[in-house]
Amino acid sequence: MKHFYCTGILLSGLLVCTFFSQAQVSFETTTMSIKINAKGHLESLQDKKGREYLATDEPSPLLAVMANGKLLLPDGMEWRKSSSTILLHYPEWKGKASIRVTNRKDYIVFELTRIDDNASVEYVVWGPYPTVIRKRIGETVGTVWDDSFGIGLQALNIKTLGGYPTNDNDVEPSFDIFSESSGLKDISPDKKVLYRGQTAKLTAFGSVIQAYCRNRNKTKIIANWGHDKYVVPAYPEDGGVVGTKIALWGAPQDQLLSVIEKIELGEGLPHPVIDGIWAKRSPAATSSYLIMGFGEKTLGEALDLTKKAGLKYLYHPGPFETWGHFKLNAKEFPDNWQSMKRCVDIAARQGVDLGVHTLSSFITTNDPFVTPLPDKRLAKVGSSTIVSSIDEKATVVTIQSPEFFNQMKNNNLKTVMLGSELIRYRDVSATEPWQLLDCVRGAFGTKIQSHQAGDTISKLMDHGYKVFLPDMALQNEIASNIAALFNATGLRQISFDGLEGSWSTGMGQYARQLFVKKWYDLLKPELKGHVINDASGPGHYFWHIFTRMNWGEPWYAGFRESQTQYRLKNQEYYYRNLMPRMLGWFKLGSVTSMEDLEWLLARAAGFDAGFGLSASLDDLKKNGRLNELLNTISEWESARLSGAFNAVQKEALQDINKEFHLAKADGNAWQLYPVRTATIQHLQKIKQPGEPIYSENNFNNPFEGQPLRFIAYITGESSSAAWDHPSIEINNYARLEVPFSVSKGQWLVCDGKAIRLFDEHWKIVSEKTTLQIPVIIKGDNKILIDGAVTGEQSPVVKIEFRALGDGERITAIEK
Repeated sequence: MKHFYCTGILLSGLLVCTFFSQAQVSFETTTMSIKINAKGHLESLQDKKGREYLATDEPSPLLAVMANGKLLLPDGMEWRKSSSTILLHYPEWKGKASIRVTNRKDYIVFELTRIDDNASVEYVVWGPYPTVIRKRIGETVGTVWDDSFGIGLQALNIKTLGGYPTNDNDVEPSFDIFSESSGLKDISPDKKVLYRGQTAKLTAFGSVIQAYCRNRNKTKIIANWGHDKYVVPAYPEDGGVVGTKIALWGAPQDQLLSVIEKIELGEGLPHPVIDGIWAKRSPAATSSYLIMGFGEKTLGEALDLTKKAGLKYLYHPGPFETWGHFKLNAKEFPDNWQSMKRCVDIAARQGVDLGVHTLSSFITTNDPFVTPLPDKRLAKVGSSTIVSSIDEKATVVTIQSPEFFNQMKNNNLKTVMLGSELIRYRDVSATEPWQLLDCVRGAFGTKIQSHQAGDTISKLMDHGYKVFLPDMALQNEIASNIAALFNATGLRQISFDGLEGSWSTGMGQYARQLFVKKWYDLLKPELKGHVINDASGPGHYFWHIFTRMNWGEPWYAGFRESQTQYRLKNQEYYYRNLMPRMLGWFKLGSVTSMEDLEWLLARAAGFDAGFGLSASLDDLKKNGRLNELLNTISEWESARLSGAFNAVQKEALQDINKEFHLAKADGNAWQLYPVRTATIQHLQKIKQPGEPIYSENNFNNPFEGQPLRFIAYITGESSSAAWDHPSIEINNYARLEVPFSVSKGQWLVCDGKAIRLFDEHWKIVSEKTTLQIPVIIKGDNKILIDGAVTGEQSPVVKIEFRALGDGERITAIEK
């Protein structure tokens, strides 16, 4: 039913009436229906079975408007069928918004085509749309889902930002939703979850999905990146809030990714492929890679190692002398980009693609954007004027206002731009006259100049890496420079580390996504189908461009300890956000053991996740088992990428407390062995003469009887520690007398056939192949470890016993 309202104004004796209708309107796709009520709020989100997913007790405005400092919800809706337009009324504001609706087969498109009093509008919000789903919250992709169905929101242009305008600088919150203050601790009692963004967000009643668009027609001063006052210039280029556009959809759980692909293709969103397959589906998206420095002279050796490991990507961790113009290291690449092109071509002929690591929009102080003539587009916190003229020798600069200059948090270079001179200062005076004190003139190779009273002086934005950052115009040029590098050389992998540098524009996630899109749009068409890219920070629109994310650093501990829980949390994040999985970076070096490597490779197989192996040529050459390690990587990765592991095996392989061994069988087949381990300590003991010094313990072998296997080493601070006359006795009858002593830094290994002593780099020191190796029985085995432990500060011998179960044959899936 339609209801007509008449509002009258008497003009020349005539009553002028304006009629609008209030009625419910419905839209249907192949998998769900959406209803909008007479007030312009969502009334229903149902699947085809009639199950309701809208949290009906919560506000659900189709479009909220922030105008004149107040957030307004619609209170009237008119459906104009002839033009497929919803007209929303905001009585308190006395304004209206026109939204064009396009009913696609699999999703509904909503686009803001007109809004009243545009100048007073600060931003508009799509939603938040409340749902009852709380099982999986895809905070980045904007999809919430359970085991049967999912509801999603997709921004259809880059100015429509996923999430909610929580912060004026549009930096997406990254937070633990299960913190003490959230009130949601009960939702996941077994583990906390790291959230990145809020296009979808967990709530007490379920979840919300949301997006927004900000009007950037005015210059503002906001809090940004550690500064209470930060000038954000107007950015009218995107046309304001008119044109913001979303897709709203729902689908069964197994069709979620398919619908997003249809949205990408149907609405002209970025849709990168790898060798013809959409990147979000391609097995190559999780390709592991070797991270190693190289140059024209050392490329051959680096390629040999990459190929022996069965990897397709060789990634340079830091080839640049400067960031901004991206000049390559002259020693490694004497002809700059042309040298890199020659490396790319050589690698391609051997089936390997090359990549490089960048710090995105960070600008080094030796880059031409800084020296000798600084670019006027370097990002500025804010500006003032100088009160009095200064000559070339002045070390104090008097300024009109200190407000942008005395903010010392995240002020790492303490640099101002005055004319074409950069000046560093120690501090700002505490009282008037406001002065920059102890100035260093002509900083970073710029020219010292005299300056006149009234000249503009600007505080430059910087970063803790001792770099400067760009404004929006300069950011575009830097992104263009990276695209030019890729187009000129044919590089095919990149990680946009440091994307937070885009915050220097004051536009947060919007600027970050503009940076990557600029690069992507400028790539040659033939590269867009091949370049793998990831980044330090994800984003809702960016989801369509990046191939994957890959977090986890190797610098803090060994394979098993360095950020392990963080890496595991990331796997859940990738899963709920419909992203290819990666495990992060690990350090492959001179002391890497086979056991640690297989621990990593088992996790990779379990999560179907790739990884990066950070190494140096010189360090790897020291590892005596390098060829074995590389061959092991090749076999595990071949099995993983061929789909050889089934779901049950993957679940077991995900358990970080379980170990496995993989051995090549025949053809495209392997044997997967479960491994039971137990670590027993043998301590330094001071006893009476003749008193035994052995350590007694137990090892439970759940498998059939088999020869003894173990790895032993000495821990502690003493560099002179040793284990003399070592022996191991099994079940009070079978004794293995080790024919050599073990020193700190050495590895004693028994593989069931022989016993070998390795140095710290896994090079054989001694070996014995004719010993009678004891057998451990199925079940409990009594272990006696003997031999004197010597050295200062109480060294400890650790022995890891290992038992192998029956191998399970796995085979590559035919494609």
